[in-house]
Parts: sequence; C-alpha cells; structure tokens
Amino acid sequence: MSLTVYGAPLSPFVRKVRLFLAEKSLDYQLQIILPFAQPAWFKDISPLGRIPALKDGETCIADSSVICHYLDEKYPNPTQLMGQTAEQRASVNWLEKYADYELAQLCTFTVFRNRKLKPSMGQSCDEAAVQKALNELLPPHFDYLEGILGSAQYLVGDQLTLADLALACQLINMEYGDEQLDAQRWPNLSAHYARIKARASVQGVLPSEQKMLAKMAGKA
Repeated sequence: MSLTVYGAPLSPFVRKVRLFLAEKSLDYQLQIILPFAQPAWFKDISPLGRIPALKDGETCIADSSVICHYLDEKYPNPTQLMGQTAEQRASVNWLEKYADYELAQLCTFTVFRNRKLKPSMGQSCDEAAVQKALNELLPPHFDYLEGILGSAQYLVGDQLTLADLALACQLINMEYGDEQLDAQRWPNLSAHYARIKARASVQGVLPSEQKMLAKMAGKA
C-alpha cells in the first residue's frame, strides 16, 4: 500500500482526508500542491486541478468526499467512518455535504480567506463580508446543527463519522480566522467541537498548520 495525498494543509478538504486517514490508521505521504500555480502533471491526477487528490498505487482519485468514501470501502478496518446503517450513511453524507457546501463558503472562504489568506497575499480584508457571515449567515446553520446534535457525543450514531470530521474542519478554519463558536449560544456544538479537536488525529495535524499560519502572518 502506497498512499499519497496531494494538497495544501490549510485547506479544510485536505485536512478532512488527512483526519480520515489518521482515524483509520492508514499511513500516507503528503505532497504539497497549492490551489494555484500547479505543476502540469497534477491534472493527470486531478483533472479539474482541485485539491485534495489521492493516489493509491495506480489509482488516482479527486474530490475529498469521493476519496473518503473510497478509503472507507477499500480499507474498512479497523473502523468504518460512514455509519452503520443505510439511514446513518445517508445522514453522514448529508451532514458532510452541509459542511462542505454551506459552512465552507462562510467559515473558510469568507472568514478565513479574508482574515488570513488575503492579507498574506497583499490584499485587503473585506471585514463587512466577515461580519455579515458571523452575524447573519452562520447563526442559522449553527442553530440547525445544535438541534441535530442535541446532547449526543457525535452527529450520527454513537461513534465518530465523516460528518464530525467535516464539521470540525470548517470550524478549525473559522478559528484560524480569529472566530470561535459562542459556547453560551451553542453549548452542544461547542462541546462537540472541543471533543473532536482534542482527538489525536486532529492534534497530529494542527502544529504544522499553525506553523504555516505564522509564516502567512509574517507576509501580511
């Protein structure tokens, strides 16, 4: 088995795949590929030039969701992360997509991008967009997820799934953008985030990401 992940560590989608691999105790190599100025050969692995991509021997796969589904089916042991029943798998798929499509636009592409990425590239932060995301657009999503979670430890079933990882990946980027969940307004969601963030898989990737953040701050 020879697994290679292509992408940039601060991408929540790359992080999701890395956490998935760690939770399944699968060894891999990370090859840094940025969303821009990519080598020509990368299109052979990811035709749309998007990160992450995965190479497993001679098999090449693009898209974080497709990668995680592939890994769970190809390497089911020691744990499966997609749910135990058809109903649970449907819920996991829904919540992963919810994080990737709804939260990503706000946590990553608005808060993180404006607060950290754009200044590192010499661009101005659109703070008005950040404030609109924080005060108007994100709260309904957090209300929904707070209700879905309730007092449970995990979003789906009684064990960790891809849904938990996908959500945490977006909240990490929001935190990198100097914002955190309001623990008084969303106590269950805040506790869930703290639990997932404390896992060995997450703690294993955060130090290198924080070093990259420090380098970005030096360029701002």
